Amino acid sequence: MQKRTAVTDPVLLALVAVGLLLAPWFLIGPGGVTTSWVVQTTLDVLMASLAWQMARHAEMPAAGRRFWRVVVLACALCTIGDGYQTALIVLNPGTTGISLVQTGFVVLGMGTVVAATLRHPLGGSGRLRLRLWFDAATVLLGVAVFLWYFLLAQELGGRQDADRWAASATAVVMLLITFGLLKLILSGTAPFTRTAGSLASLSLAGTALAAPITTGLIGDPSPGTMIVVQLAPCVLTAVSLRLQQLQVGRLAERAATRPGPRSSRLPYLAVVATQLLLLWSLRDGRMDSRVWGVAIGVVLITALVLGRQQAAFRDNERLLGELDSQRERFRALVQNTSDVTLVVNEEALVQYASPAVERILGVTPERLLGTTLYELTNPDDIPGVHVLAGQLAARPGAGLTTQVRWRHTDGSYRWMDVVCTDMRHNPGVGGVVLNARDASETRALHDELRRQASHDALTGLPNRVLLHRRLQESDAGRVSMLLIDLDGFKQINDRHGHHTGDLVLITVAERLTDLLGAGELAARLGGDEFAVLLPGTGTTEADRLARRIAAVIGEPMLIAGHWLTVGASVGVATGEPGEGDGLLREADALMYDRKKARKAGGTALVDGPAGLATSDHQRR
Repeated sequence: MQKRTAVTDPVLLALVAVGLLLAPWFLIGPGGVTTSWVVQTTLDVLMASLAWQMARHAEMPAAGRRFWRVVVLACALCTIGDGYQTALIVLNPGTTGISLVQTGFVVLGMGTVVAATLRHPLGGSGRLRLRLWFDAATVLLGVAVFLWYFLLAQELGGRQDADRWAASATAVVMLLITFGLLKLILSGTAPFTRTAGSLASLSLAGTALAAPITTGLIGDPSPGTMIVVQLAPCVLTAVSLRLQQLQVGRLAERAATRPGPRSSRLPYLAVVATQLLLLWSLRDGRMDSRVWGVAIGVVLITALVLGRQQAAFRDNERLLGELDSQRERFRALVQNTSDVTLVVNEEALVQYASPAVERILGVTPERLLGTTLYELTNPDDIPGVHVLAGQLAARPGAGLTTQVRWRHTDGSYRWMDVVCTDMRHNPGVGGVVLNARDASETRALHDELRRQASHDALTGLPNRVLLHRRLQESDAGRVSMLLIDLDGFKQINDRHGHHTGDLVLITVAERLTDLLGAGELAARLGGDEFAVLLPGTGTTEADRLARRIAAVIGEPMLIAGHWLTVGASVGVATGEPGEGDGLLREADALMYDRKKARKAGGTALVDGPAGLATSDHQRR
């Protein structure tokens, strides 16, 4: 079902049509006093119905439902009073005055609305409420000045007590209701929207001011004119109620955002309007009670505005003091923290750098301003920075973490843990905030643990895990695997001790590394067993290197004052990179075949120089 709007709502359109037809109907048409009271009573019934529907609306907050139940009661009392007056005129066509019964019910009904507006909860703190009361009182006093000049000063000087009491009661009640509505509008907690509340305030003020202002402007208006100016505000009130019924969903949205009291230009409008009224009243130079009332009202309004401004000045001074205190606290925290804070704009230019940048990177904050983040970042990490920038743009306000290297003034790079938050939408920041902590030691420890997990602790060569990983990652069509086992190592270990044996293993590892080219890998598998991975190498080249390795390892080495010699049995296997385990097993089998062959040949392994005979390596 399509939701109705103010432009398409038939009830609202009908009320507007009635308001437009009032003038021709009562000025040149058949309308009269009896018809006007019938219209008034009908409007009262309609307003009571609209208020009842809002009091039962599901989206209306609890405080709002209480307020609208009071409005229902007020409309019902007005209906009784106006209905009584209508019946009185119908039964006695010659009746001209307004009965005290009608006035009593209307004043009682409007009084309940006054109580509801004054009791409705306000938002904001005590100081904000004080300014709210100042604003509402200023507007109220401005309305009162106009009421005094155009209505009360004349009516209270009349001869009939009933006229004076009726005029006074009506004016006071309308003033209080206007004051209450303005208070709720300014507070931000009103059980009606700002548009509907403003229309209601205008209609209630018109109820009290329309007739006297018309009299003051025209002099002696016709009965039809007075009926129109008295009914038009009532139609506007009904329009405001229907408009509120259509806009009731906005109250839930406003409650979700929790607005505080709102500033308004109405108090300043009241000041200007009363000043102009004072000038108008002094045009003939007479100082009667009407003029004195306006002058006194202008003085009081000026005092209220000055009081409101004084309260605002004190609040501003207090806020400035709090801001200064928070600024000093923030400066102390930033200056003494070990974390670096940077703010960069969309072009990655550094707009702010905290003092910690000098302790971490050796550069002063002033020298860093105006440089780009890319100048500070290791070139290898810049692609990751671009990726992070795209993620930040897709998630504004979110905090993303990364690890990047920033350059120190000594030319080295420091690993930094960085939390990035895009706050370009915040006018107080206007950039991306980077909070960075030096992670060099943590990263070094992490790298060392990773190295230890993939390298041999004694020789520094890669271990079996890294060997398998490199074999799996190889994109060469063919690979060769050499498996090397030292001959005579156990005798050295038994005769000279484990320390000497460790030095022999280290020397062998160094000789292996020196023989390999780019992309080739030597690894220690454990004990006196080594392996060499040769990506992209065929059988012939692998055999040639195997002989070279055996010859170099077999050269004498000076260890702890002794010339020691070990031999090397080498097995060679060639195949596809995906045959990693199979290649190792094949090379291992060939290596042991070679070792048996050498033992069968009676090769002696002793301290001192030893020759190493070469032979063809067996291959599958």
